[in-house]
Amino acid sequence: MADDLNEEVGVGPHPRPWPEGDRYDPDLLRDGDRRNVLDKYRYWSREAIVVDLDRRRHPFHVAIENWQHDLNIGTVVRNANAFLASSVHIVGERKWNRRGAMVTDRYQHLEHHTSVEDFVAAMAAKKLTVVGIDNLPGAQPIETTPLPRDCVLVFGQEGPGLSDPVREMAELVLSITQFGSTRSINAGVASGIAMHSWIRQHAI
Repeated sequence: MADDLNEEVGVGPHPRPWPEGDRYDPDLLRDGDRRNVLDKYRYWSREAIVVDLDRRRHPFHVAIENWQHDLNIGTVVRNANAFLASSVHIVGERKWNRRGAMVTDRYQHLEHHTSVEDFVAAMAAKKLTVVGIDNLPGAQPIETTPLPRDCVLVFGQEGPGLSDPVREMAELVLSITQFGSTRSINAGVASGIAMHSWIRQHAI
């Protein structure tokens, strides 16, 4: 799929007279809008787009553990933008590789928590159910398990999955049923499946 660096994406300079309103960015109207955004947001400023998205965001949140600079975080952020999650929480290291986000992080609220304990306390303050997503013994299948409406979907790192502290603090752990030879799928793929499961239950 195209990204913001592809000059064939989007539209060129807007013909005169220009549309009026605070949501429009004069630079984009003059130079064209090559961003990977919906047509309705052409020529809108980033701030105006975020304000409009905030009016429609879903109540679920997403979190991913980042103890070893997991390369999947960018994909998780991109998925969160696609499914209009309320916010993405990075638990652990603050730095993460933004390349996979394809600049969608500009339109997505991001929060950082230095420890699992800080993260869980913040979720409790928001009255969100902590839902771990991992193929762990005893995990319930996401395909047949109701997801809480107000929840945070938590994903572990590539390889080890959810850390022990998150497993212990999660109120619910769900697995994604697989049928092939691999024992797991990465957090980027799992996040898209889990978010769409929430969408199917609560937004469609």
